[in-house]
Amino acid sequence: MLVQDLMTPEPMTVRPSTTVKEALSRLAEFGITCMPVVDGSGRLQGVVSEADLIRDVVAPDPRAQERPVSTEPVFPPRTVEEVYTRHPVSVRAKDDLARAVDVMTSTAVKSLPVVDEDGHLVGVVSRSDVVQVLARADDVIAADVDELLSSLGHPDWLVEVTDGIVSVSGPTGAPERSLAHVVAQTVPGVIEVRVS
Repeated sequence: MLVQDLMTPEPMTVRPSTTVKEALSRLAEFGITCMPVVDGSGRLQGVVSEADLIRDVVAPDPRAQERPVSTEPVFPPRTVEEVYTRHPVSVRAKDDLARAVDVMTSTAVKSLPVVDEDGHLVGVVSRSDVVQVLARADDVIAADVDELLSSLGHPDWLVEVTDGIVSVSGPTGAPERSLAHVVAQTVPGVIEVRVS
């Protein structure tokens, strides 16, 4: 699968000038954990996360102390510009989804901005997007593989799916077997393909 098969196009974004309060409101409203930060032309500038936005915003409560403490004035950040992460890791729409998953699982990044060759934001792909695809029902995966193989002139091949593992029976020669393997591997939710 490619990143473009799974990404959310036109994701929620903020600008560096967006207030922290507005950014927090968007995260809460849409149930997301971070947002790309873009300039006026849509070029990716960075990413702002929940952690970025809440750091240094909550002042200590004097009631939580045994003895009263003097509270020093807190000057919380006012805009996204003051807190966002610059130079984020990003991927391209035509990148292999396996590469994006490798980045997300080897770092603390929960989602990745997807950019075009000029650095303009075109989408976002997240770990939860990958989880949803991998959780697709076996019968739905089988129907998709069947449909693809039929559209290529092979409606007689038998497709079975168990726990995301696709078994295809019927191709006779090496080219047909290779075609069945490649086609099945492109279907969302497929974990492994076996051709016999």
